[in-house]
Amino acid sequence: MSMFGVLADPTRRRILELLAEEERPVGELVAELSISQPGVSKHLRVMREAGLVTVRSDAQRRVYGVDPGPLRELDVWLAPYRRLWNSHLDALERHLDGEE
Repeated sequence: MSMFGVLADPTRRRILELLAEEERPVGELVAELSISQPGVSKHLRVMREAGLVTVRSDAQRRVYGVDPGPLRELDVWLAPYRRLWNSHLDALERHLDGEE
């Protein structure tokens, strides 16, 4: 699945937000998301296969965290579009300033 396909799902985006705050075991994600453990695990598997999350063992728990590498690559890819968007916002700001 493409990175955009992985990030298109709102539950996976929420998981990424939670993991960006701090590493968490599956149980904490289940509690935060109010979905089943198998559902959270399925999303984590997709995200792990895409390289977005890391997993480590901590006693009997599996703790997940964000792997920023693929997000950096996505950020680099988005940079030209961000500049384009910013130039449009700057033009809008100039236009609105001229109407005052």
